[in-house]
Amino acid sequence: MPIRKTAGYAWNMISLIGMILAVTATGLIIAFLSFEFITGVEKPYLGLMTYFLFPGMLIFGLLLVPIGAYRVRNERRKQGDVEIPPYPRLDLNVPHRRHLFIFFILASIIFVLIVSIASIKGFEFTESTTFCGELCHVVMEPEHTAWGNSPHAKVKCVECHVGPGAAWYVKAKISGLRQLYAVLFHTYPETIETPIENLRPARDTCEHCHWPEKFYAGRQKVFYHYAPNEANTPREINMLINIGGVPKSPHAKGIHWHIGSEVTYIATDKKRLNIPYISVKEKDGKITEYMSTEKPLTRDEIAKANKRLMDCTDCHNRPTHIYRSPSQEMDENFVSGHIDSALPYVKKVAVELLTKPYKTTEEANTSIAGGIQDYYNKNYPKVAAEKAAAIKKAVVEVQAIYRRNFFPQMKVSWNTYPNHIGHFYTPGCFRCHDGKHKSAQGKVISKDCNLCHTVLGQKQENIPAGAPQVKNFVHPVDIGDEIYKTNCSECHSAGGEDVPGSGRHEK
Repeated sequence: MPIRKTAGYAWNMISLIGMILAVTATGLIIAFLSFEFITGVEKPYLGLMTYFLFPGMLIFGLLLVPIGAYRVRNERRKQGDVEIPPYPRLDLNVPHRRHLFIFFILASIIFVLIVSIASIKGFEFTESTTFCGELCHVVMEPEHTAWGNSPHAKVKCVECHVGPGAAWYVKAKISGLRQLYAVLFHTYPETIETPIENLRPARDTCEHCHWPEKFYAGRQKVFYHYAPNEANTPREINMLINIGGVPKSPHAKGIHWHIGSEVTYIATDKKRLNIPYISVKEKDGKITEYMSTEKPLTRDEIAKANKRLMDCTDCHNRPTHIYRSPSQEMDENFVSGHIDSALPYVKKVAVELLTKPYKTTEEANTSIAGGIQDYYNKNYPKVAAEKAAAIKKAVVEVQAIYRRNFFPQMKVSWNTYPNHIGHFYTPGCFRCHDGKHKSAQGKVISKDCNLCHTVLGQKQENIPAGAPQVKNFVHPVDIGDEIYKTNCSECHSAGGEDVPGSGRHEK
């Protein structure tokens, strides 16, 4: 029987559709990669299409071509009117087949190059903050926004949440598949819970940059505050923070003593705010246990409880996703000059507007703009006329404060996630250093402020100019012994500061 040529196998609907898909996908990949390279713009959905959708479309199209050809070849073989060999004949002496062979080789090289580039770029894209923070824009908007305004805004999410090594990379991707499912089918919680379970230890991530052996002993820091009164009176606290020298040496002391020593604790709540039990391994290897005198645990409860070895994240639990209180934000805007502190009561008015409940960001923006403008129109019409530009700028900045720290769609506000650094808005240090944790030998975990910081100077309205330099913190409102008995967070957790004479501190 005569031998039929096989050149027509690919001329069928399935193969032609595959060719069109492959050519179109190749063109789109090249175009989108060029656009990203030229403009430097990295968008989440652009990356999703360039590195996942279009390469998948290319591979699918190329698979359709041989599938369609195979079907046609089988049909011709069943007809039996021509001899079709089991395998294609490769005769490079035939010009047509030689050209097809060269085309196949070149096309394969181009295909491998495109898929390789897309795979590498796709891997990079899945490791980017754009992928982590913007692709799931509703769920991750609060965390991504907070990250962008933090000291770690140049550090990629994966450097802290994954770190180096294949094992944690695989764990992260498996976890990512669960998260992708939750986003697609809207099964995620309205407010993401913290702390993250099974978070990689800080020694595997944080300590790659923050080298404990090179920590310095102390750091001077000036805290700027402004009173919520008519003059927005400036306040200043100059402190030496006792960071603690080399934490993993026999001479460790100060704040970083906690990671220089082996400290284990039991928390009875998920947020780790209630800590009734602490154990410390002394230098001689002896274990000293401290029990809460208010709610002590039984030996059976201690034996069954999950004990956690203290590391950096037990205090630095919000190193990147930092939300700031309205009061703190206003103080920083005064210092930077973004908001004019000469506007009477602007801090008080702004804090009150920011702490009101709103259903949407748009509602908050409208209320803030109207509230500030109406306040000055009603109470300070002269200021409203003379400082119209300053008031307008204050409105813009206060609205920006809201957008950075409040996210109604995810039910997240600045105080949703407690920050354990310090003790102003949350118990923080006083979770353990409350004077109520006692060992069997009678040793108490001290609440002495000077363990962690030393006041070098302080300026505020109740400290007369020229007065001797203060040695201990002076509260802006005289609250007597309550300064030692009451935690700061019990009054300041709402996010504002007290107006002198308001009576809030009065007992």
